Amino acid sequence: MLRSLVRLQSHVGSILSPSHMCPRSQQFRFALNYSSATAERRRFYQDVSISQGEGGLYEINLDRRKLKTPGGKLFTVPNEALAIAIATEWDAQRDTLKFYTMHLSTLCNTALDNPTQRNKDQMISAALKFLDTDTVCYRVDEPHSLVELQKNEWDPVLHWMENRYNVTIGSSSSILGPEIPKATKDTFRQHLNSYTFWSLTGLEYVITQLKSVVLSMGMIDRHLTVEQAVLLSRLEEEYQIQHWGSVEWAHDYDMFELRARTAAGALFVHLTSESSTVKRKLMQD
Repeated sequence: MLRSLVRLQSHVGSILSPSHMCPRSQQFRFALNYSSATAERRRFYQDVSISQGEGGLYEINLDRRKLKTPGGKLFTVPNEALAIAIATEWDAQRDTLKFYTMHLSTLCNTALDNPTQRNKDQMISAALKFLDTDTVCYRVDEPHSLVELQKNEWDPVLHWMENRYNVTIGSSSSILGPEIPKATKDTFRQHLNSYTFWSLTGLEYVITQLKSVVLSMGMIDRHLTVEQAVLLSRLEEEYQIQHWGSVEWAHDYDMFELRARTAAGALFVHLTSESSTVKRKLMQD
């Protein structure tokens, strides 16, 4: 798996960055703009800590002041592991707060304030729309080398997905793409309905980065690593770069940024899909 991509990657050089973010859903683009409206700000706190508040929810404190969302709500998260991850994100900021790098905080703000006012059914429908235009389902019919590359690298993931969920997806070189059966969408809708609202927020974020339900679910189900999912989502672009070259610094920046966003989204899904508590060892004299 990914042998061709590894060869491709070694030819191009060390490439680990996000690709040009293709069209996203209008609702989620609004959410992203909303949650990162202030790009940078001087750091105004010294210490970051967490505390457990009402209902067992965890809060983030900046110099003992409770963090709030852009919408003015108390910033609370469902478990301690996520709270520690958020606190670490805030503590890692230096003299200047770069909100556009704080992906976990952005996702929490979006889940808490729900700026687009959607419910779970609407979020699931939005995610499933990407299945109709899934990256791995759209194939070229030339040149032959790219046709073979797509077949060798995308088909194994697609077949794994079909076997894993007992569905039919398929691929096509037609501009219309494959016709996804209703039964397939119904299966995925039922599966996604088992996710929490918070987890769906993270999953939709991942899907918009990779432009693929197949790659996103493959990664969330731990069949693919973040690096593999990102490279597979950029397969055609990396092929073109091999042949035509690229602006090296811009390419690397894009790849690193896409990996960071995708990894943060995957972590967010996992941390909000289960009840997690950090265990501490008791020190004995």
